[in-house]
Amino acid sequence: MKRIFILAIVASACTFSSCKHHAAEAEAETKFIVTSPIERDTVIYKEYVGQVQSSSHIELRSQERGYLEKIYVDEGQFVKKGQLLFKIMPIVYQAEVARAKAEMEFAEIEYQNTKSLHDNNVVSPNELALTKAKLDKAKAELQLAQAHLGFTEIRAPFDGYMDRFEKRLGSLIEEGELLTTLSDNSKMWVYFNVPEAEYLDYIQKAKNKQQQTVLLQMANKQLFEQQGVVETIEADFNNETGNIAFRATFHNPNSILRHGETGNIMMPVTLKNAIIIPQKSTYDVLDKKFVYVVDEHNVLQARQITIAQELPHIYIVASGLACYR
Repeated sequence: MKRIFILAIVASACTFSSCKHHAAEAEAETKFIVTSPIERDTVIYKEYVGQVQSSSHIELRSQERGYLEKIYVDEGQFVKKGQLLFKIMPIVYQAEVARAKAEMEFAEIEYQNTKSLHDNNVVSPNELALTKAKLDKAKAELQLAQAHLGFTEIRAPFDGYMDRFEKRLGSLIEEGELLTTLSDNSKMWVYFNVPEAEYLDYIQKAKNKQQQTVLLQMANKQLFEQQGVVETIEADFNNETGNIAFRATFHNPNSILRHGETGNIMMPVTLKNAIIIPQKSTYDVLDKKFVYVVDEHNVLQARQITIAQELPHIYIVASGLACYR
């Protein structure tokens, strides 16, 4: 196997005499440390910028108009499903329920009286049916009033974390107005864009295989404690960027990840017979990388290479050293 130089330092020494003596040149023998490329199967990671989102992230809005009477939780608090969060002043809706209940009770009495008369053949079946319809209408109006009253209490539809409050205590709330958002962070979705060529490589390799596992590098450059899996790919490419969106799912048992974070998805790629060299064996000329190689006659030659992947202290060579395996 041919060898490449780690160090390419040429040393020469010159001595100069006075004008009365001839110049003398001395040649010093220099030793170079050489090494050989390593060829082996290895794994590299392709990085993609990702956007972290909660699997369930919803807006909590008022379904009725009124004054915000009570706030039972705080911003950022973890809440349980069914927990009472906000209460809109219910006085008007309580009055509507009371009125509807009274009308239903009146319709109930009227129906019972009419039924008694019908049983004694005093009134016709049509009159009994009419009073029965009035009773049913009164019951429906009571249910509607109770529903409106129920809308004055806003409860959590699932376990999650409260976001910033958009309205404060005592504010007049309009129907449909945003109060806050709620995020279920137990499972997080990370969306990242993949170029078309890499998508084709992925989809061809993914046939009849298990789901692709990926890692998440967080903003502090630390790896997230859980591995994720690529679960879905969007239907269409973005015509402007030429990318398509992937979605990876990560379980988040310790609630480290939050909705709206960013990070880098690291997708492993296995390289067969990869050529690996030390980074310090290379040198740069403008934007190109070179190494020195020693041929079969022990003659030093410069060789341009291209890098497939940069890892700590080593390079994986894409081209330039194929004949030196």
